[in-house]
Amino acid sequence: MRELLKRYGYAYHVLDDPEVPDAEYDRLFDELLELESDLPDSGIPPDSPTHRVGAPPSEGFKKVAHLTPMGSLDKVTTDDALQKWADDVRKRLDSDEPVAYVLEPKIDGLAVSLLYEHGLYVRGATRGDGLRGEDVTVNLRTIDAIPLSLRGDDPPAALEVRGEVYMPLSGFRKLNERLVEESKKPTPNPRNAAAGSVRQKNSQVTRGMPLSNWAYGTGHRDGVVFESQWEQLGWLRERGFRTNPFAERLESIEEVAERCRDWERRRAELDYEIDGIVIKVDSLDQQSRLGALHGRPRWARAFKWAPMTAQTTLEKIAIRVGRTGALNPWGVLEPVEVGGVTVSRATLHNEEDINRKQIREGDLVIVQRAGDVIPQVVGPAGKHRKGTKEFRMPSHCPLCGAEVVKPEGEVMHRCPNRACPSRGLETLINWVTAAMDIEGVGEQFVRRLWELGLLRSMPDLYRLTLEKLLELDGFQERSATKVLSAIELSREQPFSRVLFGLNIPDVGWVTAQNLARHFGTVARLLDASQEEVQEVDGIGPDRAESIAEWFADEQNRTLVQELQELGLTFEAREAERRVEGPLSGTQYVLTGTLEGFTREGAAAALASLGAKVSDNVSKKTTGVIVGENPGSKAAKAEKVGVPVLSEADLQELVKGAPATTHVGNVPPPRRR
Repeated sequence: MRELLKRYGYAYHVLDDPEVPDAEYDRLFDELLELESDLPDSGIPPDSPTHRVGAPPSEGFKKVAHLTPMGSLDKVTTDDALQKWADDVRKRLDSDEPVAYVLEPKIDGLAVSLLYEHGLYVRGATRGDGLRGEDVTVNLRTIDAIPLSLRGDDPPAALEVRGEVYMPLSGFRKLNERLVEESKKPTPNPRNAAAGSVRQKNSQVTRGMPLSNWAYGTGHRDGVVFESQWEQLGWLRERGFRTNPFAERLESIEEVAERCRDWERRRAELDYEIDGIVIKVDSLDQQSRLGALHGRPRWARAFKWAPMTAQTTLEKIAIRVGRTGALNPWGVLEPVEVGGVTVSRATLHNEEDINRKQIREGDLVIVQRAGDVIPQVVGPAGKHRKGTKEFRMPSHCPLCGAEVVKPEGEVMHRCPNRACPSRGLETLINWVTAAMDIEGVGEQFVRRLWELGLLRSMPDLYRLTLEKLLELDGFQERSATKVLSAIELSREQPFSRVLFGLNIPDVGWVTAQNLARHFGTVARLLDASQEEVQEVDGIGPDRAESIAEWFADEQNRTLVQELQELGLTFEAREAERRVEGPLSGTQYVLTGTLEGFTREGAAAALASLGAKVSDNVSKKTTGVIVGENPGSKAAKAEKVGVPVLSEADLQELVKGAPATTHVGNVPPPRRR
């Protein structure tokens, strides 16, 4: 039974190719526990899978010496510095022999040393100062990705394996969700979460954490000899360790530099955080001849990128009223560089989320570029500064003074005044930047023309003339003609985009597509009753009533008529009418903030493969895909027995989607 479970564990954690379902593994594990319960402790071998369950709390961690030092790496941050290091390597080798390099993503985790004697795991330690670290043997034993014994015959008498314990992003998000449910403070980043988990005094707590490990090399070796780093990685994998599948061997420093640039662009694709690439001379003989300086090897470098998190002061929490009346808080920051970009504002989702994360005006906060793009405030960087208070959403709209409401079951506060100035301006900004995607016509352009009184509604945009634009400072004939040409081209945008841009209450990108597909023409929509609108996928009674009322309103009907007369598209094309694909017959609901997708992009990717995307959870729902701050839909899914899926599950679902994640020939709108 033990050998069978070891085999299954190797297939799952190292080969990423499970041989049995999780439930079967758990059943066998419980059976082994029962079998071993009749044995004395001395009769259970130390590498039994059951030894991962944890032990009673310890009083603390004693210091232990590494058999060989764990040196840290010097870093480079530019191609020139990388080339200079490669030139120094060749100069020190003093020969024309070829130099190859092995690259691995630099995991942002906790470095550990694992000691095996005659193939059995006997000790685990943190790096510490490189010479001595903390003894965390029992805690590391609980991590499934760390083998308790080496696979194969004739194990070395003694072997130190070096690795990095980390927390996958998917596990990190679930951990923080659990902490919030337990009214505990969430962890600011996966590295802190991993380090804190390994240093728990109670190893049973460590066992409950979603930790994993990559092995990247060895220290002391008694009984095994390698010629290269590449050979060493292969041997470790064969003996039961997880090694990074993206490790590769390259023959030139130019290829190395190119791959480092490539990974900087791609790092958001991974389910773990990396802050650079580790580059090592492949030949161990060459490594030995190059040696080290002050404990730092001359044969390796870490190509580091600009950090994706930083600390700065949250000067103010400002409010922006969106085109639907939603009050959107955002953070005004003391400017700080994050990931190579100067950031002065950041996303704050809603009042509930701000206070859950204990974010306050005037505090020093941690800022992160989520998915390498959108800056967001993660949480406070330390204790609250004296005099700071919990954030409260204003009771009245900052633009029109109307009393703010918070509908039951929603997390957002809203201005109920449909005549609020935000509606017109924000609707126009959404029209040009997201819905119609008019090149060269952005938010700044719209705000300027709004302030001058030249724009008050969408039809005004299509009535702009060359003469009007040339009267404005900064416009010459060439730039004005280019803007007018882009506006003219937007008349050809498909029906679903036009519907999305009209600012119909509760009609986002997904609902706009469903309306276009179901009704086909705006004439049918204008005449549709509430009952007929309710027949559309994903539209319930309340939303159907709101949509039907919008199309029945005389002002809105006049707006549609004006846009029709100006040449906008109000009839669905063939590409919008039907989409078949591998997900046909499925229905998904999206909720919360996704890191790797905009909500519209995720919906379009699913729809491009034939799935229906709904806003309502029902027994017909195939799955609810949950991002950060999901609201009540995730709870409803669990209540009705609908699977709750993560963003990682979404990425797996849409692997076959077109690169542009479009529906037929209809690309999704951008979101500001």
